[in-house]
Amino acid sequence: MADESPLIRSLRAAVAAAPGDVPLRLHFAELLLSEGRNDEAVAEAAVALQHAPGDADARALMMRAMGMPPAAATAPAGGARPEPSGPAEPTGPGQSSAPGEAAEPAGPVEPPAGGAPAFDWDAAEQQVQDVVGPRFLEDPQAAAGDGAAGDADAWDVDAPGAVRLADVGGMDEVKERLEAAFLAPMRNPELRRLYGKSLRGGLLLYGPPGCGKTFIARAVAGELGANFLTVSLSDVLDMWIGASEKNIHDIFETARRQAPCVVFLDELDALGAKRSRTHHSGLRNVVNQLLTELDGIASGAGNEGVFVLAATNVPWDVDIALRRPGRLDRTLLVLPPDATARESILRYHLRERPIEAVDLGKLVKATEDFSGADLAHVCESAAEAALLDSARSGSVRLITTKDLLGAAKQIKPSTEPWFAAARNVAMFANEGGLYDDLLAHLKRKRKL
Repeated sequence: MADESPLIRSLRAAVAAAPGDVPLRLHFAELLLSEGRNDEAVAEAAVALQHAPGDADARALMMRAMGMPPAAATAPAGGARPEPSGPAEPTGPGQSSAPGEAAEPAGPVEPPAGGAPAFDWDAAEQQVQDVVGPRFLEDPQAAAGDGAAGDADAWDVDAPGAVRLADVGGMDEVKERLEAAFLAPMRNPELRRLYGKSLRGGLLLYGPPGCGKTFIARAVAGELGANFLTVSLSDVLDMWIGASEKNIHDIFETARRQAPCVVFLDELDALGAKRSRTHHSGLRNVVNQLLTELDGIASGAGNEGVFVLAATNVPWDVDIALRRPGRLDRTLLVLPPDATARESILRYHLRERPIEAVDLGKLVKATEDFSGADLAHVCESAAEAALLDSARSGSVRLITTKDLLGAAKQIKPSTEPWFAAARNVAMFANEGGLYDDLLAHLKRKRKL
């Protein structure tokens, strides 16, 4: 300030240079108090108490600056008086303390003989709360524990769900393959040990979109009573070098800690694309890290109890190293739902809608090659038509077979473009019989 004396300016600069020097700060506060700058003296004393909690000199100076009686300056927080360390001085007319005895009276603290009230620390705290900041800042990560615990909680692991394979309509061939690969060894531990079957494995589900690959993966986790961890490209890729590979490693480490656990790699063609076609080194490193984790090399205990399921619409774009024995060594074609599955799906999507005399038999025949998503769209479109009629007429009209058949006629199966592309792969790129099951299906459907 312009009206400050040279001494005050010098001491202010010295305090700023050595903020933790409590005696220097108190000397500065004494000088401020002597010049009538009580508010500034209170602030300096408060900062001194922040550096040296319980300092009697700082507390006494603050009391004087706030106009409190000096006798209360040495009282500790809460209004209680300190116990003497030696023979007590007389505390008032007619009162004395014997050596070695506490000077604390048995009852409540009475005001001094002079009539001055005991110091109110609560009022003092309210007065300086805007001056004195918190002594310690809360670490936002401290509440979550150390870094390892935070990493463990970074990936959402779903508890064993209620979905079972019985909830998957039809698809008997798919269920039989899943039983042999995963479920029978888990349910029969003695036979598993007899035949040397390990509790690990990988299965690649492929087929047209919307046919329930994700639902089947959840059903497998439910049958195993295992946790379920879904991984997609957005969960893994990171802009920083090495972070994507670390994400892959952390995901599998989480699965090993939560074993038995099903790791579901969604859209594997994006996560594990062929390295020969990948020009970005970061994506190639992701595939390399994924191969390492599938082998269990990074973990001394291996992947025991970790079941890896992957899904893709274009398996021919997946790196071939991911599909060798010991990794995703079993491949399962998930076709559009058969007649039994279509009936179950239609019943599910119509269960809470107002329907009248719906002939499911006719509807099932009219929706051949429809995916599960297509069937849901049929029910949604039929409901829209009935709702529009009800809004126009002013009376509720139920959904009929005519509405559903009309919707099915307008919707084309979304699986047809996929089979058109897969046909060329099955005919001309079926190295090692990778797509024999797809080829057999196309022959049954006379699409070759």
